[in-house]
Amino acid sequence: MATPARTSATAAATRGRRSYRHGDLRRALLDAGVALAREGGPDAVVLREATRRAGVVPNAAYRHFAGRQALLDAVGIVALDQLALAMEQQMAVAAQVAEPADRARALLRAVGVAYVGFAESQPGLFRTAFSGTAAPAAPVTEPVTEPVDLPANGRDPLALLGSALDAMVAADVLPAARRPGAEYLAWSTVHGFAVFLLDGPLRSVTTDQRDALSERLLAMVERGL
Repeated sequence: MATPARTSATAAATRGRRSYRHGDLRRALLDAGVALAREGGPDAVVLREATRRAGVVPNAAYRHFAGRQALLDAVGIVALDQLALAMEQQMAVAAQVAEPADRARALLRAVGVAYVGFAESQPGLFRTAFSGTAAPAAPVTEPVTEPVDLPANGRDPLALLGSALDAMVAADVLPAARRPGAEYLAWSTVHGFAVFLLDGPLRSVTTDQRDALSERLLAMVERGL
């Protein structure tokens, strides 16, 4: 005979499962996946836990995500969108600088500051954003059953970095001949620094040491382009 507590829990779960209209469940699972990534990085993004948080049976997830990797990929897109948003916010401030050359330099610096700041403030999302590309390429075994969620603003962090570099060319700060591929050089340098801060030899530095190193790094990137 079911106890009152068990009956109540079952009823609550049933109400939760019935509350999702068509199309809502995918969003609920994605939101749960993002929360898991924020808490524990890519390893924490597990379909079973996402379905538990969404209040549905595990099999229900397969209507929207073919497997864990599909959910992880979708969460990674959201994480990149959040990184892009952080960049845009910093760039909006830099865009107020009046002199074109100084503004171009400020835009590039804003991208780097936002990148490192996002890594430190959202380490779980930062790690998840690059979990798919950081690992060696492997055959795709889980087909995509639905379109991947694209950033709402239609842009990505690499495109934002590219726009900052284009501004440097337009302001005659960066020679046009050195523009091709510059985003990959700048990105890899700042990304490596962010990873060192999170998981490498710089994870124990003080705030003042981190800020000083960050300033030197961004100046080095600008001079080296």
